[in-house]
Amino acid sequence: MKLISYNLNGIRSAMTKGWVDWIKEKGCDVICVQELKADSSQVDTTVFDQLGYHHFWHSAEKKGYSGVAIFTKFKPDNVVIGCGNKAFDAEGRVIRADFGDTSIFSIYFPSGTTGDIRQTVKYQFLDYIYTHLTELQKQGRKLIVCGDYNICNKAIDIHDPKGNKDSSGFLPEEREWMDKLFASGFTDSFRHFNQEPHQYTWWSFRANARNNNKGWRIDYIAVSDTLQPKLLSAKIMPDAKHSDHCPQLLELKW
Repeated sequence: MKLISYNLNGIRSAMTKGWVDWIKEKGCDVICVQELKADSSQVDTTVFDQLGYHHFWHSAEKKGYSGVAIFTKFKPDNVVIGCGNKAFDAEGRVIRADFGDTSIFSIYFPSGTTGDIRQTVKYQFLDYIYTHLTELQKQGRKLIVCGDYNICNKAIDIHDPKGNKDSSGFLPEEREWMDKLFASGFTDSFRHFNQEPHQYTWWSFRANARNNNKGWRIDYIAVSDTLQPKLLSAKIMPDAKHSDHCPQLLELKW
């Protein structure tokens, strides 16, 4: 199975930049997208039907904000919209599709870059989603958690770790949360295969950051450790330029 996770920074914008043709070319089985900035009524969804995808959307109540979706060529046994928290669900943060004993998530973690209020919301979300995911694992579910986590885990994951040590997305508390997640039965699928530096998934629009590869790796596909034997390959795809993020590709036995 080929699975892609991609923060589109607006699905309508991405579609004007050739994203649908790119999907056709890659032939992926499952696509998890974040930051839709639209609901399905604002998008021509027939193109996804024609490509053979079942598609499930969870948009924010606020127009043009947040939102997640899952596009899958395999019909899920069950789809869960939201995570059971009213405030987070109003922001369109979490969607899940179940296939047997395996669940695939698309999650858009809050950003804290606008100040203390949203940073507090981010910490609240981290606490809540950690409990949510680990409880599901305790129930025996195998998880594939795709998303924009809005956190760089290690110094290798950011172009300027010293200069950003006090920046939201690279704060000690956020990085410790990532360490806790990966110590709780989850694997960073990309780092499972690739330990090279300068591997990023997001670049600022400022200062020609993308062309200079001054980026951050804030997008992840975390998988339950029990799925490790099924992992075949993982990579990021910086040549895809439909967004200020780039997609990640995970291949696994299905």
